[in-house]
Order: sequence, then C-alpha cells, then structure tokens
Amino acid sequence: MALADEFDVIVLGCGAMGAAACHHVARRGARVLGIERFQLGHGNGSSHGHSRVIRQAYFEHPDYVPLLRRTYALFEALERESGERLFLRCGALFGGRADSEVVSGSRVASERHGVPHEILDADGVRRRFPQFRLPDDYVALFEPDAGCVRPEATTLAHARLARAAGGTILEETRVLAWHEDHRGVQVATDRGTFRAAQLIVTAGAWTPSILANLGISLRVTRQPLLWLDQRDSATRHRHALAELPVWLIDRHDGTSIYGIPFDPVLTGPKGMKVAIHGGGIEVDPETVDRDATESEIGAARDATRAVLPESAGHVLASAICLYTYSPDSNFIVDRMPGYRRVTIACGFSGHGFKFAPVLGEALADLAIDGGTDAAIEFLGVERFRTSAARGGDRLTN
Repeated sequence: MALADEFDVIVLGCGAMGAAACHHVARRGARVLGIERFQLGHGNGSSHGHSRVIRQAYFEHPDYVPLLRRTYALFEALERESGERLFLRCGALFGGRADSEVVSGSRVASERHGVPHEILDADGVRRRFPQFRLPDDYVALFEPDAGCVRPEATTLAHARLARAAGGTILEETRVLAWHEDHRGVQVATDRGTFRAAQLIVTAGAWTPSILANLGISLRVTRQPLLWLDQRDSATRHRHALAELPVWLIDRHDGTSIYGIPFDPVLTGPKGMKVAIHGGGIEVDPETVDRDATESEIGAARDATRAVLPESAGHVLASAICLYTYSPDSNFIVDRMPGYRRVTIACGFSGHGFKFAPVLGEALADLAIDGGTDAAIEFLGVERFRTSAARGGDRLTN
C-alpha cells in the first residue's frame, strides 16, 4: 500500500483497546486504519485467555466505577450489535482479611458508588459456597452483578464491526517508525507508509519500544494461567465447582489467587481457569518464554487448593499473559506529552481488559474531538509529574 493522506486516525496495536478504538472511530464516520503486528485475537500479549473478570466493586481505585458502569452498557450493546455472547454474570467473591486491599478497597468502591454487594464472614462464605475453606479471620465481599467476559471474542467483534463501518485493519504488519509533523502523523511499516491527522497508540507490552520517549517507566511481567480439571471434585461434592462465582482471594504477600469457573460457551478449556495475580518475572515481549514451568504450575495449583481443597485435578492447559505495569498500577490514558496529535493508552497493569469498550470510546473522543466526557482525569500523565515534583522517583524508561 503506497503513501496516502487518506486516514483521519491511525491506531497502532489492535488488541483489546486498539480494536475497540477502531470500532468507535469508524462508527463515527471517520477514516481509521488499525495496524496489528500479529493476527487479530492472538495470544502473544494481554488480550487472550478465553475469559476475563469483570466487576464494579473495584478495589484498585473507586474512580474506576463510573467507567465500569459505562463499559457494562457498552458490552451489552456490543453483544446486540455483534450477535455474540460475550458477558456472563455469575457473581464474584473477593476475600481476605477485613483490612486487606482486596476486601476494604472493594467495600469502599461499592459503598461510595452504590454497587450492590454483601459482606460475608468465613462461616458465611462456607454456608453460601461450601467449596471454599477460608481462614477464620477472613471475610469476603460478594458482588452479584460481576462475572466474566470473553477477550478474544470481544476483540474480534470490535474489529469486525470496525471493518463493517468502513475501517481498515492490517494484520501481521510491523511498525518500523512514526513521527508527528505540522501536517499530521506518519507511520512507517513493513507494508508501506501511512499518514493520518491523528495517532492512537495501544501497543500493550510493546509500548516501551513504540513510545520510547514517553518518560514514564512501564514494566512488563510474565503471568502464567492454568485450567484445572473440575470433574473429579464435582462428583465428590454435592456443590459442583462450576456453580462457583468468579473469585479472588488476597494472599497478603502482594499477590492474590483468582479463579473463573468453567462455562461451556464462555471460558474455553473444560476446566476452572486459575492464576496468581501480581508478582511475575519482568520480561521482554520479544524474547519471553511462553510456556509455563512446572514450578509455576505447582505454585498456582497449590494456591488454589489452599482455598478450594477439592478444586484441582490435573492441568488441562496453560498459557502466558503479559502485564504491563505503570508506576502506580493504574492506567495511562491521555494525550502523549509534547505532542498535539498523539493519544496513548497503556500501563493496564493486569486489570484493564474489562475497560476496552469504554476506553475505545474515550480514545475515539480524544482523537476526533480533542476531549472526552469519560471520567479519565485520574488516569492522566500529569499525576506522574506531580509525583516527581513532590520528590518521588524519576519516572523514565
């Protein structure tokens, strides 16, 4: 494809956020080009794994809740428009000591924003969900409207609808360089050079190389995922594990263990998906080992058995997910510092996928209108400058 000034917006990276941005730009009648290094729906980054948790009792920061309400509505709209089943509401249980980040943060977000929830002590958890064996000093918050969504299917639905609305998405296309000038932005790839009025960068774990002058440290880690056979325990116990909600239990060491029970439509391999959230080895996405080791498999299985004693049969499948951490583990969604025509979304820190519909909408707003009504002020880059001015660490790549 030859050089052409034919696009209003170019989107670099068409995983969860990029595909959603392409959809929202295209549906507004703007000419959009999405550029994806791999095939759409690939498993090399952060937008795969068959199922992802979606919730509004948001312990990471209560300011995410308005965005979550909008993303719930947009998931429902995406299901209608695409004809795909993408969202399973099975409830979610968040456990730990009462003062843990998981429990106390979930409670603060729920109470501040009126998110329906229930607090259970350890006995209450055992009565409601007899499969669990939490320590006596643990409590849990149950959110009935939480559940899980399908990452690959969501990304593909956004991309398909973007194309149907006139958008162009190039797969298996490598970005070589980009720059902004007085006329717009120019992106060089191994399939040609393209121009547009605006650029959106949603490159996931490859953001540090695409945005080498961002000035904010982004750390990429490797996170193993497992699917454990549930059939044996389901026959031994009158409460099948498939009847469980999504669950996440604070381990009080900076990590949590979470699980997503099997659903024949939504969750992929025929078992419960489990993973340790947090920690992880820092890696380069170009050279990362994409096979889970025996020690990683054993650690996740042992952590699962600690809270669900009858839970873990043999391992049906495993995969590697990449987390891209910002310095404060909150997202970065803003204009690129020092540029007039570049919008960025990165640093999703292992909890971003559920926001893809609403952030795709916000990115389209920023690129086309120069601003958005979405409540993303707390995700701006200015917070890092403020931190540095207060004597915090210098935040540079």
